[in-house]
Amino acid sequence: MAAKTPQYCDVSVYDTIPKVVAYNAKNWPTEVAMREKEFGIWIEYSWQDYYDHVRSLALGLKALGMERGDCVGLLGDNRPDWVWGEIAAHAMGGLSMGIYQDSIGDEVTYLVNYAEVKFIIAEDEEQVDKLLELIDDMPSIRNIVYCDPRGMRKYDDARLIDMATVRERGRALDAEQPGLYDDEVAKGSGDDVSILLTTSGTTARPKLAMMQSGHFMAHSVAYLEKDTKYPGDNYVSSLPLPWVIEQKYVVVQAPVCRVVVNFVEEAETMMADLREVGPHAILLAPRSWEAIAADVRSRMMDASALKRRMFDWGMKMGMAALDQGRRSKLADFLLFRALRDRLGFTFLTSAATGGAAMGPDTFKFFQAMGVPLRQLYGQTELGGAYTIHEWTDIDFDTVGKPFDNSEVRIENPDENGVGEIVARTGGMFLGYFRNEEATKEDVRDGWMYTGDAGYFDAKGHLVVIDRIKDIATTSTGTNFSPMFIENKLKFSPFIAEAVILGHDKPYLAAIICIRYEILGKWAEQRGIAFTNYTNLSGLPEVYKMIRAEVEKVNDSLPEAHRIQKFLLLYKELDADDGELTRTRKVRRGVINEKYADIIDAIYSDRGAVHVDTTITFQDGTKSRIVTDLVVEDLGGAGESPRQAAE
Repeated sequence: MAAKTPQYCDVSVYDTIPKVVAYNAKNWPTEVAMREKEFGIWIEYSWQDYYDHVRSLALGLKALGMERGDCVGLLGDNRPDWVWGEIAAHAMGGLSMGIYQDSIGDEVTYLVNYAEVKFIIAEDEEQVDKLLELIDDMPSIRNIVYCDPRGMRKYDDARLIDMATVRERGRALDAEQPGLYDDEVAKGSGDDVSILLTTSGTTARPKLAMMQSGHFMAHSVAYLEKDTKYPGDNYVSSLPLPWVIEQKYVVVQAPVCRVVVNFVEEAETMMADLREVGPHAILLAPRSWEAIAADVRSRMMDASALKRRMFDWGMKMGMAALDQGRRSKLADFLLFRALRDRLGFTFLTSAATGGAAMGPDTFKFFQAMGVPLRQLYGQTELGGAYTIHEWTDIDFDTVGKPFDNSEVRIENPDENGVGEIVARTGGMFLGYFRNEEATKEDVRDGWMYTGDAGYFDAKGHLVVIDRIKDIATTSTGTNFSPMFIENKLKFSPFIAEAVILGHDKPYLAAIICIRYEILGKWAEQRGIAFTNYTNLSGLPEVYKMIRAEVEKVNDSLPEAHRIQKFLLLYKELDADDGELTRTRKVRRGVINEKYADIIDAIYSDRGAVHVDTTITFQDGTKSRIVTDLVVEDLGGAGESPRQAAE
C-alpha cells in the first residue's frame, strides 16, 4: 500500500474558508466531508453537499437582510448545521460568534448584545426557548433560525424561521441572481475579521477575540506541519465548537486538509460512537482524558482477579518501557492492543489535549497504553495552540516546542528562569472586539502577554507552571502551584475535581468533588447504601477512600506542598454556578467568595461545617441541601471527629 501523502489547500490563494470549501467541492465533489449520527444511523455529506448547504444558507441569510459586517450567532451542540451556518456567515462578509450551548441566560444576553448579533442559528426547541425568554433584552436580533423543527409548531413569533425555509429562500435568490454567491465570496479577503471567539473568562466577562480567516488558516497549516493529518482521516468532534481549538480542527483544518469530521449523536454516546468510527485523530480536554482513565481503572475493579493482575502487570511494564524511551511490545500484544480497540483508539495517529494543563500521571497512563497523546499549549488570542511535542521528543512535564510560525519568550525571568510566557504567532488575533483598552493591556509591541508563568528547560521545551495570579504563597513563605497538585489528585478514578487552598494560610488544604458515577459503583459493590451525591460524599467509607487517595498524592510531593486537610463538597462544581469556565477551568475567585464559610472552617479547629443551602439543577428545579461536611485532617493540624471516633 502506498504511503499517505498530506494534501493542504494553498491558503495563500484560497484565503477564506468559503473559498476552500468551493475548491474542495470542485475537485473532490463525492469525497466524504462529514458524518452525523442521528437515530443510530450515520448520515454522510460529501464536499458537494457541504458546499451546497453553505451556499443556500448564505444566500438565505442574504434574503433575510444580512449585510456585510453583520454578526451571526450560533447556539447548540456540535452539528453540521452549526458549521455550515458559520461558514455561510463568512461567505456573505459577516462575522460568526459561537455561544456555548449550556450558557445561562445572562451569558447569552451579554454576548448577543455586545456583538449586536442580528441573526442567530439555534439547534432546537431547547435553545429557542432560552432565546425567546431573553428576546426582549436582545433588541439587535432580527431572526432566530432553528435547525430542528420538532416541537416548534406551538410558537408564534415572526422572528422565528426554520432552516429549511431559509435554504429555500437562498435557492430562490440563487436562481434570480446566479452570480451573487460567487461575487460575495470573491469580495472576501484573508485579512477580513470573520470569527469572534470568546475568551475563557476565568476572572471576568469573556472578551471577544477578532480572528482573520486567512491568518487563522495559515496558523492551522503550521499546526498540521507538526501534527500531520491526511485526506480521509476521521476526526470525532466532541469539544464545544465555540472553543478555539475545536474551531481550528472542525471549521478550519478539516477543509484545508480534507479530514472527515464525525458528529456524535449525543454527548452521552460519545465513547460508543467513537468506537464505531475508529478515528485517526481526536482532541479531548484534560477532563475527558481524566474521565476515560478513571473509567478504565473503574472497569478493572469489576474484572476478575486474573484480569486485574494482567492490567497491573501491563501498566507496570508499559511505564517501565516509557522511562527507557520505548514501548513494551509484549504488554502491547497481551493487553494494550485490546484495550485501545475497546476504547476506539485502534487507528489513532493523532491524539491531543489542550485548554488546561494535564497532570503527568494521566499523560503517562495513555502513553504507556500506546495512545499517541501529545500536549498542546496556547491561547484563544494566539490562534489556539502554538506549541506541541515532537513525535520523538515527548516530555510528560512540558508542552513541547513552538510551531515554526510562532515565537515564545520568557519575560522578566527569575534566577530559575521562571517568568511570564509571552508569545506571538502567525494566527494571532487582530484585537479584542470593541475593547481597545483590553487589547493594549494584553498586547505590547506585537507580543501577547499570556499571564501564565513558565520557563524553557534544557531541551528547549516550554514548561507551564500555572497562571501567574494563581501561583500562591503560604503564610510561612512556601510558593506552590494549586493546578499542579489538583491535576495529581484528579488522576484518581474517584476524584472529579479539586481546588487547592493555602494562599496566605499556614498550610495547604483541598476542597474535593467526588466522581459520582465511579464511587457510586464502588459503593454498590460493597453494599453501601446511599441516596444521592450529597449523601454519598458524606459517608465515612467514602472519606476513608478519598483519604487514601490524597495520601498517595502527598507521598509524591515535597513536605511543604502536602495537603493537611480536605473536605468533600456536597455538590459538583458547575459552570452554570460560575464556579468553572465553559472550558472547565476553576474560577478561584468565585470559589473563595462562594465557599468562604467552608474555607474558614477548614482553617479553624472545627471538625465540621454545617451547610443549609439551595442548589438549582439544569432543568430549573431546585433542591435544598442540609448537611454537615466533615473536615478531614491528614496530620499536623489536629484530629477530625471521624478519626477521634475511630
